[in-house]
Amino acid sequence: MESKELPKRSRPVHFAPAERHNRTVIIFVTVCTHDRNPLLANEPAHHLLMESWEMAESYRVGGYVVMPDHVHLFCTPTGFPLVPLARWMRYWKSHVARKWPGQLPHKLWQRDHWDTQLRQAETYAEKWAYVRNNSVRAGLVHQPEDWPFQGKLHDLEWHD
Repeated sequence: MESKELPKRSRPVHFAPAERHNRTVIIFVTVCTHDRNPLLANEPAHHLLMESWEMAESYRVGGYVVMPDHVHLFCTPTGFPLVPLARWMRYWKSHVARKWPGQLPHKLWQRDHWDTQLRQAETYAEKWAYVRNNSVRAGLVHQPEDWPFQGKLHDLEWHD
């Protein structure tokens, strides 16, 4: 049997979130800093990110963890029809870069992001457990609750 190699991608594929009648839409997002520079794990950056997510009204942010060089977050759209996730991402990333305290030596963000629409409550709980333990796996703290750059802005309830 002949093995076919998958095409190499330079950027992630972003599928439009699937709107399912009366079912929750929760998207898991990861966004990295440019060249993975460790700029984010500090109080001014954390505050600016939270402020930007609250201003960007097309999606609500639930749980999130801000690592030195990337952010994991869960979000849900605030209305239908859905605003494209990429547009919302550009908005808040641009806001954070414009309001950044001090001079940036380079771009703040990588051009793209990774996103996955969650399909069931178990997936949501598993992803959240994985994300919360990110700071422990990185050797930054001993317990996930000790990491100061995490939180939840809104409750994202799972409804089947």
